[in-house]
Amino acid sequence: MDDFLPPSVLLPFAAVGLALVLYKLAAFFRMLLSLFVLPGQPVQKFGRKGSWAVVTGASDGIGKEFSLQLAAKGFNVLLISRTQSKLDALAQDISSRYDVEAKVYAMDFARNDDRDYQNLSSILADLPDVSILVNNVGLSHSIPVPFAQTPEDEMKDIITINCIGTLRMTKLVTPILIQRKRGLILTMASFGGVLPTPLLATYSGSKAFLQHWSSALGSELAPYNIRVQLVQSYLVTSAMSKIKRPSMMVPTPKQFVRAALSKVGRSGGASGIAYTCAPYWSHGIMLWALETFVGTRNKFVIDFNKKMHEDIRKRALRKAEREGKKIE
Repeated sequence: MDDFLPPSVLLPFAAVGLALVLYKLAAFFRMLLSLFVLPGQPVQKFGRKGSWAVVTGASDGIGKEFSLQLAAKGFNVLLISRTQSKLDALAQDISSRYDVEAKVYAMDFARNDDRDYQNLSSILADLPDVSILVNNVGLSHSIPVPFAQTPEDEMKDIITINCIGTLRMTKLVTPILIQRKRGLILTMASFGGVLPTPLLATYSGSKAFLQHWSSALGSELAPYNIRVQLVQSYLVTSAMSKIKRPSMMVPTPKQFVRAALSKVGRSGGASGIAYTCAPYWSHGIMLWALETFVGTRNKFVIDFNKKMHEDIRKRALRKAEREGKKIE
């Protein structure tokens, strides 16, 4: 019995342990409430019917769904993407289905052409009431690739599109929102920005940059009644993910965007990360569990991520070889 610690020593440790358990339980229930029960702010709060939403990367996937669902809520939409024909088709579809206007501007964000941003500045100045910006344009690697073997053009394009393009678009729209003292900026993120991802190092780093930038911007613009929210996602069926079949962990763009627009102002599964939301239920639970029980930057997680993407690369190279394609 002499080997046991006296109650006066054990009790403080027991109290700390109990407090920690209760804290984690409270965080778990807050996450569930945010994901499944508590509604977000309606997007109509940020702009009256007929005000304008600007969507980049608008012609496919998540960007296309943001455009359609915002139009369905009564917002006029300015659609920005690379392919003119896809933009024209989407604008026609929106105009025929909803009582809103749809304007388009075709540009390649990888070119980082000052003339494009000057043209967009003029277009925005002519729009009567811009209230929402959706930064959706993005690029990843064609397949997982070690950084030392990453093609120079691919590396530059990822940084130019994901980082420079997002910043320049936000720089154009932010003064308009500040002047009107109300607005919403949604920026699409990725778990690759939370989990350092070997073989997607440039993409992962670009998304980590957006995480810090968006959180800082959210604090700067909060006094102007402008909501800035980074929208975290795992995988969604899209051309970028190369996944065609939805599942519990991989929603369709329609499902994901519906969740994102319903959780504005909520953290979802991204509790503890300022001005950030993981809105889709399975993604939110996954992110919360990783942050709470495993961690996102330790060697085990990074090595696991590396092994997974090495396997993906091997499969992609074998497929390319069968099809007679050359991949770096």
